Amino acid sequence: MQYNSAELIDLERYPIHLEGPERDRILTGVHTDLARDGCAVLKGFLTAEGIAALTKEADRVAHGAHRSASRTNAYFTQDDPNLPIDDPRRQFFDRSNAFIPADYFTPDGPLRSVHDFVGFDRFIQDCLQEEKFFRYADPLADVIVNMADAGNGFPWHFDTNNFTVTLAIQNAEEGGAFEYAPGIRAGGENFAEVKRVLDGTSDKVSVLELEPGDLQLFRGRYSLHRVAPLEGRRRRYVAIFSYVDEPAMVGSVERTKQLYGRILAIHLERAGQRADNYID
Repeated sequence: MQYNSAELIDLERYPIHLEGPERDRILTGVHTDLARDGCAVLKGFLTAEGIAALTKEADRVAHGAHRSASRTNAYFTQDDPNLPIDDPRRQFFDRSNAFIPADYFTPDGPLRSVHDFVGFDRFIQDCLQEEKFFRYADPLADVIVNMADAGNGFPWHFDTNNFTVTLAIQNAEEGGAFEYAPGIRAGGENFAEVKRVLDGTSDKVSVLELEPGDLQLFRGRYSLHRVAPLEGRRRRYVAIFSYVDEPAMVGSVERTKQLYGRILAIHLERAGQRADNYID
């Protein structure tokens, strides 16, 4: 089935493809929110038809989700006994989650119809005000769906990619709030404040409740964040569109295996080629 992007995105409310005062007004609001705390939300970005279509597609490919349960730190690295015991790199938490990889979503399906809509990438770039702006080159992770059942959650972590755009598709019956500490490592690792967040003593944590159809822009490379555990029988689906400042950036071998259960040749070919020096 061929999807009309104009039926999936509420273009009357968000004319992202049309230059003009309404688009400029939307961008101004996004810029203000991102400057304040690295997070902006466009409420009701999808139409009701769009929410239904993306939910149906997620249900159809849910069998492809890679489920995992482990103990991880905020950096997805191994324990280092040479560090002090209270160093945040040595703080490990239970993680249980599932990701439907990008290669399960067909080019003519609703999720990629939203992603490939004319003007979508340019609008996101204008929102983020980034000159160096590329789709994540990872064929398993450029656009994925995070799937979570009751009890699942994602503990505190930083994203590998600089900018993340998420689209809420379906909420669980309860739980699943998005919690984040804005920009705490924008100028460096800032281990002291990371430790306070992990200990529950930081006053820098914000809580966000997203509804189906909401589009969120988030600087997850620099803001520690987590998804709270879920309750109820209904699954939570959130699409994740990833953008970076390097044209060939892909996930590390170790983290890709953790999140998707497999790697491709491209992950081995590009291992260690990333330009930044942040801990993954």
